[in-house]
Amino acid sequence: MTRIYIIGAGAVGLLMASFLSESGHAVTVVTRRPKQAEKINMLGITRYEINGDQKTFEVQATSKLEITDGAIVIVTTKYDALQSIYPSLAKLRPDVPLLFLQNGLAHMEKVLALQHENITFGSVQFGAQKGEETSVYHRGLGVLKLAIARGDKRVVQLLDFIKLESFSVQLENDAEQMLFEKALLNCFINPLTALLEVKNGQLIHNEHAFYLLQKLYKELMAAFPSVEQTFPFQSVYDLCERTANNTSSMLADRQKNRKLETETIVGAVINKAKKIGQEVPTLQVLYSLLLAVEESGEKM
Repeated sequence: MTRIYIIGAGAVGLLMASFLSESGHAVTVVTRRPKQAEKINMLGITRYEINGDQKTFEVQATSKLEITDGAIVIVTTKYDALQSIYPSLAKLRPDVPLLFLQNGLAHMEKVLALQHENITFGSVQFGAQKGEETSVYHRGLGVLKLAIARGDKRVVQLLDFIKLESFSVQLENDAEQMLFEKALLNCFINPLTALLEVKNGQLIHNEHAFYLLQKLYKELMAAFPSVEQTFPFQSVYDLCERTANNTSSMLADRQKNRKLETETIVGAVINKAKKIGQEVPTLQVLYSLLLAVEESGEKM
């Protein structure tokens, strides 16, 4: 049995911990706050299924990053929190495999500067929403895309071994392209839902929001024509429809007055466009509006 450490006890971390525990792995969640670790040790993690059912899984938790030999580490913290744990990750033995599940592209360069022999990046395509400190809602089915940046397939094989109807893995060849495509997908939904303060479905059911979504899509496809086959507009429409009642991660952050992932998602796509000589004025406006909202501290 492989001991798996999950750094980060937000929505993705708790949901991953529940899947791994259900599949028989020994899971330890590393939390920022000792009180949350105490609650997880006492109550386990409760996962609320899409159909309304709920299951509780026994999971260990700690607020100290002490990794045992032969373990695998999955990092699920958001980009800003990631900055504070790089020093701790750098102290881990180089043979400890690392998997990073962050949105955007901003973390990639610094992650690859670590001396670890096995580094894998992941792109979360399923829906997750944190409940209380020991509970998580599985909000939407989807695959976990994985791309090996360095090393062997140990992490991919471990996760591919999970045979659950609600969890599946897809191996990608190019880590940077995979993360870029996820950032692009996030750009269609996160900025608009956060600024308009609407759930995902309103982007296609509200006439004015739908106009903005179409305008943004045309602009990004003109800037990055090579991905248009990967992202036909129908797939964006279907995603909004499939997750119609979901609150996007950026809107959830705004509602809780947390720092938005503006730079790592929107800023990263704008910078990539600049590098190839393309302008994305609509996205640039959304980017500036998000920064203005964040600076003002305005929330719902």
